[in-house]
Amino acid sequence: MESFFSDPVHVAIAPDGARAYVTNAGSHNVSVIDTATYTVTAKVKVGRTAFNVAVMPDSSRAYVTDTDSDSVSVISAATSTVIATVPVPAHPLKVAITPDGAKAYIADAGANSITVIDTATNTVAMTVAVGVIPVDVSISPDGGLAYVANAGAETVSVIDTTTNTVVATVRVGAIPVHVSVSPDGSKVYVTNAGSNSVSVIDASTDAVTATVPVGVLPVNAAVF
Repeated sequence: MESFFSDPVHVAIAPDGARAYVTNAGSHNVSVIDTATYTVTAKVKVGRTAFNVAVMPDSSRAYVTDTDSDSVSVISAATSTVIATVPVPAHPLKVAITPDGAKAYIADAGANSITVIDTATNTVAMTVAVGVIPVDVSISPDGGLAYVANAGAETVSVIDTTTNTVVATVRVGAIPVHVSVSPDGSKVYVTNAGSNSVSVIDASTDAVTATVPVGVLPVNAAVF
């Protein structure tokens, strides 16, 4: 599959605020920006089509999805080098890390699955089957649940992160592409690019409580 993403595509800020990581899909690398000086201190070569990046809670490592290499690159913050490359199923897109830093969840769009990486060993702990074309994953603030937007199934899969099993499947709008969890974990907001709406899920019941019409092709949402 040829890369079709623009360059750059995503940015993540380290929790300690010292660095910003930018995925450059067309260049197959990650720019590391010193936030104190606003300068690029390194360009780290990763796999083909560096798409998404998430940083560990202790800021020690960054996890990068290499969409066209079917892998995840792990970058050390101390050395700005790749210290591990983890093979995953087809076309990984988004990555989310649990609040305790123990696991990274990868949305494998081409395999209809979520890969769970053990960050202590940087190995695949297991693969969880979800809906068709999972494109985004978000973790609840307490780390207990992972929410997956299945763009091809018009659903959100809810994964219990203790057992890594799907405990609910919630019907939302057409082509859900992004999922955000409120800071208190009570609500989940899903942008439906195909139906120009946002679905609001009650996390206690896994039911859609509201559908909010928005503009054309909503692709992202922030909750505060």
